[in-house]
Amino acid sequence: MKPTTVNIYLTFDGNCKQAFDFYKSIFGGEFQYSGTYGEMPPQEGMPPMPEELKEKIMHISLPVSEETLLMGSDAGGDWSKKITVGNNFSISVNTGSQEEATRIFNALSEGGQITMPLEKTFWQSYFGMLTDQFGINWMVNCELEGHKNFEEENK
Repeated sequence: MKPTTVNIYLTFDGNCKQAFDFYKSIFGGEFQYSGTYGEMPPQEGMPPMPEELKEKIMHISLPVSEETLLMGSDAGGDWSKKITVGNNFSISVNTGSQEEATRIFNALSEGGQITMPLEKTFWQSYFGMLTDQFGINWMVNCELEGHKNFEEENK
């Protein structure tokens, strides 16, 4: 089983790619993945992707060390109205099992607010988001058995 890791996830209001190009110039390396909202598969029951969101970054990741990733995305729609400097990051927890992901997610959400329920995703992970009782944003993720790395699959 993989150990649990913790990384920072940054959220931007349209300038994510510019920021990550800057971070890459400092830390070096190559992006593990960079994809736009327009590259996402259609989601059942969801409205069509607005044109102004299609070119924004849905997810980008830059390895900083063997254990550490800097990750980010642009906010869109109603989410972008909530982005201000100071609340534009989440702590991303990656676990080795769904049970551990569920335990951590449930414990962190006590007294807080779930913003995306913990569930299976199109990128073949068990994922959810919440804001804890202290106002800290969290993302909890577990790659599912037989997981094809989303970054590799969508290169």
